[in-house]
Amino acid sequence: QVQLVESGGGLAQAGGSLRLSCAASGRTFGTMTSAWFRQAPEKEREFVAAIGWSGGSASYADSVKGRFTASRDNAKNTVYLQMNSLKPEDTAVYYCAAKFLGSMTPFAYDYSYWGQGTQVTVSS
Repeated sequence: QVQLVESGGGLAQAGGSLRLSCAASGRTFGTMTSAWFRQAPEKEREFVAAIGWSGGSASYADSVKGRFTASRDNAKNTVYLQMNSLKPEDTAVYYCAAKFLGSMTPFAYDYSYWGQGTQVTVSS
């Protein structure tokens, strides 16, 4: 069983930065594809970014491309989401997700393991 715990959310001003972390339990985390999703009030959960098991490849939603960067440190069983140039529309609960092997996909149903979420609020 893999458990994911997000941290690093909070309040930021537009144009500011936040760094989210997702700590995973389990020795097999280094073989897992990871992703970040977000859900704003009254909206569906949407894909933000995904990163391959080695950290050598990543994909991003168009809305965050060039502003957000996903990375990982498998020695620490942790994935990160560096969020720069934040906008009010980035306000949402951010979720970390993971799955064993497979390609990076933007579909929530592909990911078997989820964290509890961390709130990010961006003020204008």
